[in-house]
Amino acid sequence: MFKRSIKLLAIIFATSMLLTSCYSYTTVVGNGGQGGEETTRWNHYLVYGLIPVGVSNPSNMNDGAGNYTVHTRQTFLNGVLHAITAGIYTPTTTTVTK
Repeated sequence: MFKRSIKLLAIIFATSMLLTSCYSYTTVVGNGGQGGEETTRWNHYLVYGLIPVGVSNPSNMNDGAGNYTVHTRQTFLNGVLHAITAGIYTPTTTTVTK
């Protein structure tokens, strides 16, 4: 009975680690992106995202547009780099749609 409970807890834990998702958030400025023109930049963080090293500025990425949409997310590739470096380097991706 005890071994079965430990095995079940190990399976639940392993499954929960494998099913974690990437995060994303979207900000709409003005009426949002009206066209299909996109600009994408990576953001660079250290120590699980606590120390920003190089963060993109959506205001500079929009080329003076008054209406745009900012989508920041952790892509699969960002997650792989985070896992390989054990959280030391944690990149995200920002896309501005004008």
